[in-house]
Amino acid sequence: MRPSALNVRLVWALPVSVSLLLMAGCASNNLESQLGDTGHSTQRDYGDSHTFPVPAEIQDNVDFWRHVYGVWSLSEVAIHDDEHLGVIYEVTRIPGLTQASYNQLQQSWLKDRVDHYRFRLADLERRVRNNQPLTADDKTLLAKFDRAGGVAALYGASERVRAQRGIREKFRRGVEISGRYDRIFREIMRQYGLPEDLAYLPHVESSFQSNARSSAGASGIWQFMPATGRQYMTVNGQIDERYDPIIAAEGAARYLSEAHRRLGSWPLAITSYNHGQGGIANAKSQQGGDIGRIVRHYKGSAFGFASRNYYAEFIAAREVAGHPERYFPEGIRYEEPWRYDKIVLRDSMPVDHLAQHYGTSKQQLAELNLHWRDPVIKGDGHLPAGTTVWLPAGTTRRIASQPPAYARPAAVARTEPATRPAAATPAATRTAVAMATPATTPVAAAKAPVTAGTKTQAQPAAAKSKTRYHVVQPQETLYRVAVQNGISVEELRKLNKMRPDDNKILPGQRLIVGI
Repeated sequence: MRPSALNVRLVWALPVSVSLLLMAGCASNNLESQLGDTGHSTQRDYGDSHTFPVPAEIQDNVDFWRHVYGVWSLSEVAIHDDEHLGVIYEVTRIPGLTQASYNQLQQSWLKDRVDHYRFRLADLERRVRNNQPLTADDKTLLAKFDRAGGVAALYGASERVRAQRGIREKFRRGVEISGRYDRIFREIMRQYGLPEDLAYLPHVESSFQSNARSSAGASGIWQFMPATGRQYMTVNGQIDERYDPIIAAEGAARYLSEAHRRLGSWPLAITSYNHGQGGIANAKSQQGGDIGRIVRHYKGSAFGFASRNYYAEFIAAREVAGHPERYFPEGIRYEEPWRYDKIVLRDSMPVDHLAQHYGTSKQQLAELNLHWRDPVIKGDGHLPAGTTVWLPAGTTRRIASQPPAYARPAAVARTEPATRPAAATPAATRTAVAMATPATTPVAAAKAPVTAGTKTQAQPAAAKSKTRYHVVQPQETLYRVAVQNGISVEELRKLNKMRPDDNKILPGQRLIVGI
């Protein structure tokens, strides 16, 4: 049974005196914070207030999204003020069959409910402006605006009526899927020196749906736009790495690292993931660096509902996903963690050759490699050099120990990443990293098969005394170079006298990867 919402009024067309109630505290002991008729929640601890602070100005916003993610189901909709999220006029059940989207009758019903409150609020504003007598219901509603932002908050409220559907079921499914990626996402964040909990961001972006695509063109679990994606990964008609959750996670880490360096705080860096670094830099120049003040007072032309609420949504998602027992007492069945071998092609080759060599099917490869586009999957083009290839776990070790008669590939080791166990995620992720030889023989070459946080096997004494170099290829990142050469990002920076926060490398640059 889900966390109860017994004190939330379920209404159809009840009198305004009954309908105009804020969401009350959930009766379940699993939800510690309560929202009373005052419209303000008790202050709750969302953890790590230094890294991810929750100022008073956005407390109601966080509590609102906490309910959207963990309390309100797909069959419920909240009608509320879109600036003061503590002012909620109604939480009601949607009539008819619950589906992913509203049918025509439900759309008409919802429009009627929204129009009802718009008319009611416009009438109340008119009477307040004209100093006309107010009913008891009027005074109750006006008091809610007074507590939310002063009586002036009522002005224009009739134009700010918004409906928000609950997504508890969708969010719960996203939590289950996150078991597949949580460890490796956290490892990537650690490699870039970022807070591990940024791994929760896909809950806000896509609910961990790998094929998610927004109407604006953002794609994948991390929802990169095409132009932004090209700054951090390969995005073209053959390969679109926005759809590879792990490669895109590295791109997100690079973006967030740059945003934090430029903007100076995690609330601003996270908000820029939605609004852009330039937009948030402008907001900071006008309002200062406090996210609460920016949300409450900044009026940038593109700083709309989504941008104002983005950081609050992240905090709410972190709370709900981080404490699933509070919100999903029925239990969570986490997916198995990512356990696939990884190779990187040195040269171009067709998918058919790759599948044949590694004893798998083109269909299975396509299912594992979500970043491959239709032309290469259908055989209309080759996989370009530098393409990441995910293979069934153990494939590279099997091929290395049992080479085909026509070609003997060099051995590929499988290593275990040094990752911190996640609370709900079982055994460690296994990844093998190698390079492939020319397209005529799609076999793995002996190129430092390692994973993040591990080192290659000891080399002979003669080899140790020689400095090893790596020439940066197009689309390569500091993290990839470190992984391919069996060292950490921190060690790679030290070898090349780079700053601790410097992630910038250029194609053709020669990096020291061992001495």
